[in-house]
Amino acid sequence: MGPSAWRRRAAVIVASLPFLGCTLVGGPLRAGELAAAYLPYGSVADNPRPVAAAHQGGLFRVSHDGRVAYLFGTVHVGTRGFYPLPPEVERALGGANRIVVELDTRANGDYLRALALHGRYAPGDDIRKHLPPATVRALTAVLHAQGISMASMAAYKPWLLANLLLSMELERKGYRRSEGVEQTLLAQARRHGLKVAQLESAEYQLALYDTMGEAEAARYLQEVLDGLDDGRALRTAQAVIEAWASGDARALDVVLQESTAGPGVVAEFTRRVLLGRRNPDMANRIEHLMREDSVTFVGVGLLHLFGANGLPQLLAQRGYLVERVY
Repeated sequence: MGPSAWRRRAAVIVASLPFLGCTLVGGPLRAGELAAAYLPYGSVADNPRPVAAAHQGGLFRVSHDGRVAYLFGTVHVGTRGFYPLPPEVERALGGANRIVVELDTRANGDYLRALALHGRYAPGDDIRKHLPPATVRALTAVLHAQGISMASMAAYKPWLLANLLLSMELERKGYRRSEGVEQTLLAQARRHGLKVAQLESAEYQLALYDTMGEAEAARYLQEVLDGLDDGRALRTAQAVIEAWASGDARALDVVLQESTAGPGVVAEFTRRVLLGRRNPDMANRIEHLMREDSVTFVGVGLLHLFGANGLPQLLAQRGYLVERVY
């Protein structure tokens, strides 16, 4: 795979991997509809009814002053078996004025410009000048195993190559970006003429990765290489995908804990930057979008919805009524 092909791949994958058409059912949601199914966030039903159908991810209803937003936890890669989405999600989509995703990947040009600014070294520089010899050897071996020369990748930064290598491993296991939930949401918006907005920009996302210092970026890459070698990286990514597919609350909590716990660079960067820094900014953006439309549907990466710093908690702290649909 040549440099141009890697740039195209990076334009749609790298920010989706921090370690990562449906027919509408029913009509618009009206005030009070399905009210019995909503629980204030953090509460437990006294006698909950069993769930008969799959409930992927998590779905939250956020309301304030007559405005409503649905927060749906997504994964950025998937399979055809993920669809159709749960009926609660389809009904929420059917009543939405706007669909919001983390990043509208159809704007490929913006991403390529951000990639050139943040994901590549200056002309004449080389990743091998910024890595310990052992990491260079391990990276070279992994690239060669994929039929890729080290020289063709030398201009790219360590965190970019780490995320791309993990994405390739997921693709090898049958997970496709084209089957990710965001792609389905964008297709829904196109079919039904809905407005689309994004929570972040390509510049913002890649600039966050580019805050890594040289030593931190080298350790980030080495951790991913080690994880690919012993299978831990793939198991972690698959655990997130499987937790999303099951919708099991306990499994989701375990995945969040395992993805952010420990002293490793990947876990610390996920905890401090990918969640800790982005979540408050996302909450600000959701507040802004809610003021513009009566019903907003937000598809956001699964891990952003859980924990004390998750979006539902942050919005509840700001005075919004946050209810968990499932």
